[in-house]
Amino acid sequence: MAALRSSGTWGSALTADEFAAVRSAGFEPVGQVFGAAVYSAGSASGNGCPGTPGSSGDGSATQVPGQEGAGSFGPLMQAMGQARHTAVGRMITECAELGGHGVVGVRVSRGTFPLGGQQFTVIGTAVRAPDAAHGQPAPFTSDVSGQDFAKLIMTGWVPVGLVLGLSIGSRHDDRDTARQTRWSSGNAEVAGWTDLVSQSRHGARRQLESDVKRLGAEGVVIATMQMRVRQRDCPAAVGRHDHIAEATLIGTAVARFSHAEHRHDGPALAIMSLDPQRRQAARIRI
Repeated sequence: MAALRSSGTWGSALTADEFAAVRSAGFEPVGQVFGAAVYSAGSASGNGCPGTPGSSGDGSATQVPGQEGAGSFGPLMQAMGQARHTAVGRMITECAELGGHGVVGVRVSRGTFPLGGQQFTVIGTAVRAPDAAHGQPAPFTSDVSGQDFAKLIMTGWVPVGLVLGLSIGSRHDDRDTARQTRWSSGNAEVAGWTDLVSQSRHGARRQLESDVKRLGAEGVVIATMQMRVRQRDCPAAVGRHDHIAEATLIGTAVARFSHAEHRHDGPALAIMSLDPQRRQAARIRI
């Protein structure tokens, strides 16, 4: 990083439009930064049946992080959380070494590492404000685009950090679920699956809110909302199935640095009406 900083050149993951937007907000790119971590979750990866013990899977209840049970994915989520914090921390370190004040346009990638374990990678563009005072706090991280970053700055808001809400829920397909999913049951809600999706999403939202509070931010701009559901053979009951729902929320925590909207001192913008009759009338007056 020291050699890159002294070279006088920089790289970025910004498009031309993003670069122009970042510059218009008074920032300049200083280099592309990256962070990665691979963690092993061991054998505690929700391999048990989430059904109630001793019920042969017929007293099923949805298992989400924070609950104890054979189907809990809590240890796996802890490993993924550690991998995320380590990867983001390494990216922030690279940003600081380049003299940056923050990272914009962060792209997050996570999943199963080919050799085993969970991998978490982040890549973005470090930026700095040339006129900023020395002794700035730790660099911020943000997954908003260059254009959205400029909009936040110009309206009195600043990114604080990248936040993530993740929840993995599991549920055994009990007798009620099996009955409700039969073709002969007609149009009917599958209550067990509804509960699985709802609890998983609420768990991700709670974790996201906790992350925002940890950073001392006022709110969050959410960029990614995903829900993945998969089926597996139940490890405890032959011929039965479990369903796993993984809810993910990724965004940028923001805080207000100015109660009054920042006045844009750039050139005035031309405004053209989209009404063809008004455009024709304007041409006639000219």
